[in-house]
Amino acid sequence: MVASQGRAFVAMSGGVDSSVAAALLIEQGFDVTGIMLHLWAEEENRCCAPQAVEDARHVAEQLGIDFFLVDYEAEFKARVVDYFVAEYSRGRTPNPCLVCNEQIRFGQLLRHVQALGAETMATGHYARIARTNGAHRLQKGADPQKDQSYVLYMLGQDELRRLMFPVGSYTKVQVREMARERGLPIADKDESMEICFVTDDDYRRFLREHAPQSVQPGPILNRSGQEIGRHEGLPCYTVGQRRGLGIAAPEALYVLRLDVARNALIVGTSRELGQRSLLADDVTYVCGEPPDGPVRVQAKIRYRALLANATWIPQEEKRARVEFDEPLRDITPGQAVVAYQGDSVLGGGIISG
Repeated sequence: MVASQGRAFVAMSGGVDSSVAAALLIEQGFDVTGIMLHLWAEEENRCCAPQAVEDARHVAEQLGIDFFLVDYEAEFKARVVDYFVAEYSRGRTPNPCLVCNEQIRFGQLLRHVQALGAETMATGHYARIARTNGAHRLQKGADPQKDQSYVLYMLGQDELRRLMFPVGSYTKVQVREMARERGLPIADKDESMEICFVTDDDYRRFLREHAPQSVQPGPILNRSGQEIGRHEGLPCYTVGQRRGLGIAAPEALYVLRLDVARNALIVGTSRELGQRSLLADDVTYVCGEPPDGPVRVQAKIRYRALLANATWIPQEEKRARVEFDEPLRDITPGQAVVAYQGDSVLGGGIISG
């Protein structure tokens, strides 16, 4: 008989990753409870749609564990959805998963399960936690195609000591196979990669309805300030975008910058696109403290971006400057820049310029 490892809550979504995470913890001897969040959406949040809830409840019954659905609708609307709208209104391109992880999933929910007596909380994220001499390192998941450490960069020592990522040491193929071996009905369930609270995946339509003031037509300008076209609203575009500009020009034009003050879209050629440095705000470090000075890292500027060699320069007031060895074409305010040293996350922050 496996000795009890303590009480663990598993944040369940009705998908294969969190379901296998729960199964693995049971097999390791944990007293497992499933918990699922009910979140705000226009019509039906896909993270907690009735079918997803039913799938999670069914898995919990099959595993023989308790299951709770908790209402975080108001908190999610105020902290994630309103942030999403506000960032687009500022001419930035946000990643709502980042603020959800920081404030909802690994903020309020983690505190909630701790108050319920849990020693640990687990999720189905593809990342790993290395524990050495009382210190905790956040590491990439074993599956490079599914690694989610980028969206977890804000986790610090206090969070990591209370977390587990049971599937982080496996590939997605292996996780699905483990689900089949255990007879879990969600083994081959599809996964959604879109914004969970936007019903039809059309964030532009969402903004037109929920923040019409942020989606106003305006001029398209070249670097000289000459108007060469009209745009449909700044949130409809992102840095590096080429398609959809509707401009006939001798050579391809790309979005260089969103000028909110003038409600203008600044475009230019590929030679004008790209920069070698950026500034980041709200920077946090996994170890809890910034490096003593500049350090060499590999950095990602978007979830799906390739790692780029860079120098990370910590600054005052939770800021950092990142200088890349080569220019990057799609550095976008509102996205996160995350620094890695080997497989470990150093830290990250939100790109401000």
